This record gives sequence, C-alpha cells and structure tokens, in this order.
Amino acid sequence: MDNTMSWRDGQEARRLPRDSGFRANRSMPGMFGAIDLGTNNCRLMIAAPHADGFRVVDSFNRIVRLGEGLQRTGELSPHAMDRTIEALRVCAMRMERRRLYRYRAVATEACRRAGNGAAFIERARRETGLDITVISSREEAELAMESCSALLHDDRVSPTRTRALLFDIGGGSTEIAWVRTDRHTRRQDLSGYLSLPAGVITQAEQFGESAFSEQGYQRMVEQIANQLRAFEAVHCIRREISRDNVSLIGTSGTVTTLASIALSLTRYSRTAVDGTILEAGPALEAIRTLAAMGPAGLSQHPCVGPDRAQYVMPGCAIFEAIHRVWPVPEIMVADRGLRDGMLLRMINDSTSMALSPSPGPLPFASSRPPAMGAPLP
Repeated sequence: MDNTMSWRDGQEARRLPRDSGFRANRSMPGMFGAIDLGTNNCRLMIAAPHADGFRVVDSFNRIVRLGEGLQRTGELSPHAMDRTIEALRVCAMRMERRRLYRYRAVATEACRRAGNGAAFIERARRETGLDITVISSREEAELAMESCSALLHDDRVSPTRTRALLFDIGGGSTEIAWVRTDRHTRRQDLSGYLSLPAGVITQAEQFGESAFSEQGYQRMVEQIANQLRAFEAVHCIRREISRDNVSLIGTSGTVTTLASIALSLTRYSRTAVDGTILEAGPALEAIRTLAAMGPAGLSQHPCVGPDRAQYVMPGCAIFEAIHRVWPVPEIMVADRGLRDGMLLRMINDSTSMALSPSPGPLPFASSRPPAMGAPLP
C-alpha cells in the first residue's frame, strides 16, 4: 500500500481499538518497529505503547519506485533495487538507535509479482540485516482493515450500518476489503477482498501522458471499473449501499491528496485530513481541480510535488472508478496504513504474553548493518 503522504510528529498518539484491552505498564517493552516496503514507497514507523494507543517516536518515508518498469519486464530493475536498498539501510540505522523489543518488515505487490522478488528480499537481508516477509494480498487487506479499526467504529458514522468498503490505492495494486462491522462489540471481520493488479505506477506506465487528457483519463476509469464489477457481482455491495448500510473508507496518498484539495489546504496536514468525512461531490470536484493543473502545476503544488505529479491522475482514475461502481455519498479519509496495522498487532500480541524482564534491544552489530533476524518472541 502506497500512501505517499508522510507525517512526522513525535508526540502524536495513534489509538488502539477500544476492545484491544491494552494498557501501558512497566512490563511492556519500550519500542516497536514496522517497515512497509511497497511498490512506490519504503516506510518505517517506530512507536512506544502509550495509554490506550501508541506514541510515534520516529517515522521515515522515501519514494523508491521499486516497481518501476515491472509491468513491462516482469522483474525489479537494478536501479530500483539499489534505491530501495539505500532506503532500507536508513531504516536499519534508525532502528539501531532505538530500544526495539519487536519489529516487523513486510513487502507487498512489487515483490509478489516480480520474477526476481525473492532474490531481492535475500539481497536486502544480506546487505541490511532486515528480515522482510512478502505478505499475501489477503494479509495486506487485513492489515489495512486493522489500521482503520477505530474509523470503522467512528461515532460519526450511522450506528445502524453493518458494512464497510475499505480501499487502498497502492503503487502496484489496489486492495479492496469488504468488511462486516459490529458496533456493539467494536469488532470487524473481512467478508471478502480483492487485490486489483492496478496501482498508480502501473497505470502511469500504461497510459503515460494520455493520463492527463480527458479521453485517456476516462479510459483509465472505465478499465478499472470493468475489473471491479466482478467483485460487485459476487458481493452485491450496491444493494447494501441502497439501504444506507455501507461506509466507504479510503487510505492512500490519492485520497489524502483529494481531501487536501477539497479542504483548500496550502500544505499537507495529517491532523486536518485523517478521519475527515469527504462528500462525494467535493471529492470529484477536487479531481477536476487537479486535472486542470496539468503536470507542471501538480509538480509545484505543495500537497503533490514533483515526485508524485505523474501518479496523481492515475490514482484519481482508480478512485473515481471505485466510486462509480460503489456510489457511497461520502468517503472517510484515513492517513494510516500497513505500519499502523503491524504495530497494533505487535502491541496487542505482547499483552497476551507473560513478559519476563525485557530482553533488551535487538542485537545490532556496530560495525556493519544489523543482523536482525526474526523479531524476538
């Protein structure tokens, strides 16, 4: 999942689901780390348990474009792998400076799809010491669902709704999660999921400059919508929408950018965007605003920038296709992703373990990148 909007705030706390049972105490380890290696971005978050949530003490986000050219060649390119290794080295060094009890590092669509994905993961282990797991599409959808658990039960959403549609527009794929929610127990279950082999990088490479023309843009929208209709035929989501029984939640750089434009932000603010309920009309109008800027205007916009300009309209086309197939009148915007889900899992898991004295920091080597191995039990 490739939310390219990053944020950095050492004092901000992310809240755990209310039913997690977690309470910080002295037997809890000090720090947890989570790395999300996506098709477009490499992200790290380090957090400490804090009251009924966790406090982020460090975060890192770098655009690495690991999946660049993958659609054409079927393999990760040497330059893309070199860029990504350098970013992973930064992650390893930041983790070395912190007292980590556990960490988890995952890779998603680019490494799932590439013929040399496994070889790259082994190279990353040798050169950085990081033990990275390539997760399945299903686990990716589950982590996204867990990261948004608080929003799934947000009090602003109608208490009679029992369904949610969660989507994450990534670099190499788009994950769709069809979720059943229970407001009384504040729990959620995955009823179905779809990993669509289309993300902002794949669409940008397929459509090129035509992504910025009205005709090319509409072709992108219809192409994606056609791929979504098979999932609709199985789960009959539109029927539940007609009953006002579905909440739509989007977590990706595309959605947070649309929210920024709709809110007329002069610069990106996670506090202003995360949890915003965006009506469909302003969201679609924000797409037209972005399209009118063109590549040069997008490069100069403080909520986009030159590194993301070419991916904005492909992401918007995926969003519009999702809304065309499932026309929920409002969208809840989430600036959170796999890192949040991984941290929640690790913190929750640690509460069910009989923790003896803390095992101390992970055994980093001082003279070379750390030989980290698997997370400590």
